Amino acid sequence: MLLPFFEWCEATMLGRTIRESLWMFPILESIHLVGLCILGGALLVVDLRLLGVGLKDSTIAELDRQARPWLLLAVAVLLSTGVLLFLSEAIKCYYNTAFWVKITTLPFAILFTLAIKERFARTAVYTSAYSRWVGTVDLLLWFVVAAGGRWIGFS
Repeated sequence: MLLPFFEWCEATMLGRTIRESLWMFPILESIHLVGLCILGGALLVVDLRLLGVGLKDSTIAELDRQARPWLLLAVAVLLSTGVLLFLSEAIKCYYNTAFWVKITTLPFAILFTLAIKERFARTAVYTSAYSRWVGTVDLLLWFVVAAGGRWIGFS
């Protein structure tokens, strides 16, 4: 059912250009990985504080406020480069289980981070059982997304 869409994506001029270029895919992938590093940093600062690990001199709300612009930048970079990388190998992605794990987990990770975690972090004063749960779930969701994305290259 979705295969014709994936074939169309790969056949687009942009998909062909990226796939046939010697440098475009590696440059896009490098930018994608830099975005992943920025995302990881922005997530870890807040999530580790939610878990009660480190940065205890700063409030959760303060860390969240400072990390949020970096988080949003990283998500924008990752989504834009991810779409371009996808276009260059859409049919491979269609048959790749790791791609489907990543692509189905990604919306949950984004929604959880921007809706549940961000709302909680803005009002959290101290580490609690609920804050540890929020930090753990957030880290696990993003780990699955990152691991799925990394595994695409190996399958």
